[in-house]
Amino acid sequence: MKRRIIKIDEEKCTGCGLCAAACHEGAIGMEGGKARLLREEHCDGLGDCLPACPAGAISFEEREAPAYDHKGAAAAKTARTSAPPPCGCPGSRSETLRREPVSSSVRADAGSELTQWPVQIRLAPTAAPFFSGADLLVAADCTAYAYGAFHQHLIRGRVVLIGCPKLDAADYAEKLAEIFARNDVRSVTVARMEVPCCGGLENAVRRAVEASGKALPCRVVVISTDGRIVSG
Repeated sequence: MKRRIIKIDEEKCTGCGLCAAACHEGAIGMEGGKARLLREEHCDGLGDCLPACPAGAISFEEREAPAYDHKGAAAAKTARTSAPPPCGCPGSRSETLRREPVSSSVRADAGSELTQWPVQIRLAPTAAPFFSGADLLVAADCTAYAYGAFHQHLIRGRVVLIGCPKLDAADYAEKLAEIFARNDVRSVTVARMEVPCCGGLENAVRRAVEASGKALPCRVVVISTDGRIVSG
C-alpha cells in the first residue's frame, strides 16, 4: 500500500541516535553508526522523530510500504520503556540536560557543568540552538581525566566538544569550520594535553577558525600529564 512514511538522509545523519530514542514504536535503529528505518511496519508516519533530529536528516515521503502494524508497534513500545537509549549514551539528547540533586555526601562544586549533548565532535550537529551565542570549549578527551577541576574551571559557561586527533581517523577542521560558519559562536577555548599528538587538535581548531572566515577569539589551555595547567 502507498502511505506516508519517514525518510532518513544518510549524508546528513550524524549518528547521534536521538531519532531512534524518540521513536516510541522502535521503527528506527542504529546500524553502522547511522540511523536506519528498520521496521517500516512500525512507522506510523506521525514524525515524533523529526523534531529530535538536530541535523535535519529526517523528512516525510509518500511511497509503497507495509501497512502500519498497530499491535506490533504497541508491543515494541512497551518493550522499549525499560531499555537504554539506542545509541548507548545515557540521557542522550540535544536539549539542556536535567540536573540531579547533589548528594549530601558529595561536595556541591563536584556537580556536572555539562549543558548539552552530544559532546563528541564527530557526533555533534553542525547547527544547533545550543551553539547560538556560545563560548565553545574544544577539548582533547584526556584533559577531563587529567585535570581535576575540568568541569568547574573549563566547562562552566561553555558548550563543549571533545575528541582525540590521534585515535579518530578524521580531520576535525572541516566539521569545526562548518560549526563556526553556521552558528553565532562567540569564542573558542582549546583544552589540550602537553603531549605532541594533542597539537593536532589545536591545529584543527586554528584552521577551522580561518576557514570559517570569522574573527573568533581563540585561547589555548595546555594541561600537563600530572594534572596542572601549564599555559593558558
